[in-house]
Amino acid sequence: MTDTDKQVEHIKLSGFKSFNTHHCVTGSMRHIYEFNQHPVSEEMLLGLGEGVSFIYWHQKGQTPFIGGRGSPKPSMEQIAGQRTGVQIVPHTTSSTARARKTLLEMLSAGKPVMLQVDMGYLPYFDFGGSEYHFGGHAVVACGYNPHDDTVQVADRDGLYPVLMDDLEKARNSRHKPFPPRNLWYSCDFSNRRSPTSEEIYTAIHNQAQAMLEPPIRNIGVKGIRLAAERIPAWKEFMDDEQLRWTLFNTYIFTSPAGGTGGGAFRYMFSRFLNEAAEITGDSRLDESAADFQHIGDHWQEIAVWSKAASESPNPADLLADCVSPINKIADLEEAGWRKLSLITTDP
Repeated sequence: MTDTDKQVEHIKLSGFKSFNTHHCVTGSMRHIYEFNQHPVSEEMLLGLGEGVSFIYWHQKGQTPFIGGRGSPKPSMEQIAGQRTGVQIVPHTTSSTARARKTLLEMLSAGKPVMLQVDMGYLPYFDFGGSEYHFGGHAVVACGYNPHDDTVQVADRDGLYPVLMDDLEKARNSRHKPFPPRNLWYSCDFSNRRSPTSEEIYTAIHNQAQAMLEPPIRNIGVKGIRLAAERIPAWKEFMDDEQLRWTLFNTYIFTSPAGGTGGGAFRYMFSRFLNEAAEITGDSRLDESAADFQHIGDHWQEIAVWSKAASESPNPADLLADCVSPINKIADLEEAGWRKLSLITTDP
């Protein structure tokens, strides 16, 4: 603890409420939106921010990664903010001291702060004694106690006191593929508003286009087919331990356990479409919501298979079993996104 930190009084943000959430990013956003009297559902934030997609990512020297989130430009957080009248600005720094100073200043000003962290350094996570790192996790800092140098953190399932030292390790982690770089967000709610029907249609259309016409082969529907093609070959470049870890990681990032809301974000997207149908008065979006609920069921089957395969005596022998189910998902996704593309082209 620095001398500056010792001068900070015990910070408790009056009116901050914690609740269970589905996805760490949209859940953190919802915590901050609710604090600022701007209630928007996680599902709406995810869909408005064009956050649903698919990626098969295999960086050199790393194990493969499968995920159902998109990475639009600007970020999902910023796009969702623009469509709800909130200015959301990301900030990064290589300086731990600056990151700490800014955090305490914002908390002292009565502002909860959304942070990106490596969950492997947060003591309240239990990884069964194994070392695990994922730097794309999001939490909200919502209080500070200078007497024991702990930051109150809101995560998906409640509030946790975290030593500043542990939080700084989590914020400044260098582990790839998603080092957090001390990322935090500032938010201006002075022009908050509800999204328009046009913005909702645009968000859906852009996600459909990204899935159907991705810029590279490992994204979108093409990425799903690539995953089906590549997974049987995992045994050729991974040992047993790496293979089990990658299969378990696939389970984490397609099931509710990893913060997707289940079904690789498709269940959340289905609920977004239901909300969108209510706002726009377009019943066709309710029909698409049912389509993506069904697609989510198929992704859940892949999640269950991935976990079982990771625990089997010979996981390498099971890899080919997922090829047909994943290709079926690709067919369903292609049909589902094409329907949405047509709906949003002629709303």
